[in-house]
Amino acid sequence: MSSLAPLLEAFFTERLLHQRQASSHTIAAYRDAFRLLLDFAHRKLREEPAQLDLRDLDANLVGAFLEELETQRRNRVRTRNARLAAVHSFFRFAAFREPAHSALIQRVLAIPSKRSERAVVTFLSRPEVDALLAAPDRNTMLGRRDHALLLTALQTGLRVSELTQLDCRDVQLGAGAHVRCTGKGRKERCTPLTSQCAALLRSWLRERGGQPTDPLFPNRGGTRLSRDSVAHLVAKAVRLARERCPSLRHKRVSPHVLRHTTAMQLLHAGIDRAVIALWLGHESVETTQIYLHADLAMKERALALTAPPRTRPGRYRAPDSLLAFLDGL
Repeated sequence: MSSLAPLLEAFFTERLLHQRQASSHTIAAYRDAFRLLLDFAHRKLREEPAQLDLRDLDANLVGAFLEELETQRRNRVRTRNARLAAVHSFFRFAAFREPAHSALIQRVLAIPSKRSERAVVTFLSRPEVDALLAAPDRNTMLGRRDHALLLTALQTGLRVSELTQLDCRDVQLGAGAHVRCTGKGRKERCTPLTSQCAALLRSWLRERGGQPTDPLFPNRGGTRLSRDSVAHLVAKAVRLARERCPSLRHKRVSPHVLRHTTAMQLLHAGIDRAVIALWLGHESVETTQIYLHADLAMKERALALTAPPRTRPGRYRAPDSLLAFLDGL
């Protein structure tokens, strides 16, 4: 017998915290994945989580758990794959600790991730950006905070987690104004600020006051905004902006869309993809490729430079019955 509880505890404390020094976001994501898996195992096996054995988490149970995520919880494929990644990470750790269960472990590790559709990224046009920035009521302090946050997000392309973790000291407004953040993978980066954004943040910092270690964009209580709070203020600004910019009615605008908008503005300005990747804190330049797919105007310019093929109108006719059969599949 190999009790699951001590093995799972060692996975979080030894592997994730000490060996990998995983971020708090990774720890939380893996924790939530195993909470769901242990609850599923409890319902299926009628055993308390602390009493489960490693052999209870076989490939059949893990596969049924992933199926429930999609069918019952209505999780998307990307969420399902993220949960599976947490399970795979644990079983790779278990392979070294419990070699006697290598057959069971390899069957779980053989469960593949699902391929998912990659939608074209959504981004805002210049009129939509202007309408969004004009939405907050700047006669109130909260409105001025929202306006400053939206402009900072649109100009820097920071992730929501990076925005909410900004302190007052992270904004440098001297020569070469920039904002410093620690992003995904604990990578530090500096993002330059335009003169407009720097002037607005200078005014906001004077009004905001506080200590250097205080959050740059606080909530009503003076503590950090949550991800949900940022999503709420963006949604509120979008509702107001739709009155003056009808095209926003057909777009689903989340905080991450502001980041996409920054990338598209840089791309339209002719900035190299490698620079955009550094600006956004991408791990690889290939990640920036999604913005090329989304830029219809760039594709139209490329099409205009190509000579149209000399073809005659007509419908393809298969010359053979077998080829016709295959063509009809």
